[in-house]
This record gives sequence, C-alpha cells and structure tokens, in this order.
Amino acid sequence: MSKPILVTGAAGGQQGSTGNRVVQLLVQSGLPVRALVHQLDERSERLQKLGAEVLAGDLLDPQPVRQAMEGIKRAYFTYPVADGLLEATAIFAMAAREANTELVVNMSQLQNTPVAPSFRNLQHRLADQIFDWAQVGVVHLNAPPFFENVRALIARTVADQNTIFLPWGDGDAVMPLVAAEDCARVAAALLKALHAPDQKRYDLVGETPTVNEIVSILSAVLNRPIRYVDIPDERWIEAVKDRVNRHAVEHLSSLWRFFRTSGIRKGESGFRVSETIERLTGAGPQTLEQFFRMNVESFDKIRPSA
Repeated sequence: MSKPILVTGAAGGQQGSTGNRVVQLLVQSGLPVRALVHQLDERSERLQKLGAEVLAGDLLDPQPVRQAMEGIKRAYFTYPVADGLLEATAIFAMAAREANTELVVNMSQLQNTPVAPSFRNLQHRLADQIFDWAQVGVVHLNAPPFFENVRALIARTVADQNTIFLPWGDGDAVMPLVAAEDCARVAAALLKALHAPDQKRYDLVGETPTVNEIVSILSAVLNRPIRYVDIPDERWIEAVKDRVNRHAVEHLSSLWRFFRTSGIRKGESGFRVSETIERLTGAGPQTLEQFFRMNVESFDKIRPSA
C-alpha cells in the first residue's frame, strides 16, 4: 500500500484517543500514515518521531481537510464529544468524495435502540447518513462508552473516598462498554485489509456489566471495598461541569438516564458482547477487569511529598 492512510484525531485526547492508537498500529505495521492534528505541539512531535506525516488543521475548516485528503484512498474519522460533529462530518465526507476514497472508517456510537438515548447519539445517526449519502466507501464502528470514560468519571472519588458517585440508578442497570484499544485495533485491521470489509456497520461491545458488577470488579482489583452511591442528575452535573464540556455533560447525563430506565437486560437489543473484535483482529476484547488492573494507579490516592 503506497498511498498514506489519513487518520484524524491523531494527537489523542484525554480519554479514548482512538486516532492516536490507530496511527501507532498502522505505523507498527509498516504502513505510511498521514496524521491530522488540531495543532502542532509535543504530541505531534511524537507522531513525527514515529514516522507519520503530520498536518495541522481544524476539521471544521474545509481547506485543511481537503489538503489532508489529497492522494488519500483510506481514512479514519473520529471527532471528540464536543460541538461540531455534523459540520465536521459533512466537510470530511465532501473532501473524501472529491478524493474518490475507497474506504472511510467512521468512529460512531451504538444505534441499536429505536430511540436515540441522547442528542449526541442522534447526531451520530445523522452523521452516519451523511457518510452513506456521500458514497465514500464508509464503514461505521458503532461503539458504546469506553472503559476510559468510566475511569475518568470515577477515578478521583475512588482514590479519595473509595466511593463512586454517579446517577446510575439502583445498581442493576446494564452498561455496555468497550476498550478504546479494541476499537482502534478493529479500525486498523479494516484500514490494513487487502479486501473490502464484509459489512458496512460493526457493533463493538466488549463487555456488558451491571453497575453492581462494575463496582465488584473494581473492588476485587483494588483489594479494598468500593461503594456505589446513586446521586441525582443535578448533583452529578454540578460536580463535573468545571472539567467536562457542556456538550459532553448533556450527552452523558442523557445516556445515564437511558441506561438506568430502559429496563434492557444483557443479551437484549444489542447489549451483548460482539464477536466482531476477535473476528477482525484475532484477539478477543479486553475485559473490564483487565483494564482496571492495567490502570490501578489511576485509583490510588496521590499523597503529598514529605
């Protein structure tokens, strides 16, 4: 494969960083990569040292997106949980159509419920349609929240108080989850494949624990009792508003409300572990226990130096 593969979100963010992971996996496979980042900084320098071609540009600006898409036949698209998803999708789809791409791997959300559980989820459903209408060879990866999202939301209070404070209901709600690493592995496998994908849409669910099971797994990994306290939506929103953007807060609060009230059980309406991850990558999905064990230090209290 002589033409570079374009990867958006390549610098990585605070949580899943699937774009950054995809770059690393492709470079490790010896493939040329063009990494699109929002700005040039120490993160983009690390990408250059890996061997990736780095371009800076805003996905909401058509000019740098068109420039990044020049000579591209395969691309990975992801957009942060922030305003602008539909605009960025339309701009990227337009540039991909002009470049006559053969494959765009689109990082999306689960869509296997009749009603969108959040406005952000509705936007993803519409964004997927934009890519489909553009006829750019798109494949959608429909994923639930990442393990990394859960870690980000509970690490501080687990470290300080051995307690999880979230509006997740009485503990019986099922939470479909997946490791960002597994999503990146699937994306890289599709981008590297010699043949066209056999599906246009893949659900990527790595595990379907209940809230109580999440707490039990974390307690066992940390070897100390962890409590779960169900709190009102308003209290959670107030607690996170200074560190989570408004768009993400709205999405997550709606998502938690859906999970705790839907009454969906394991194995129902897509709330089951996907075979896709192992079939496409050759390795089964990471478990939540494995993820917690790999990130034990996130839940340890940082004590001041003497």
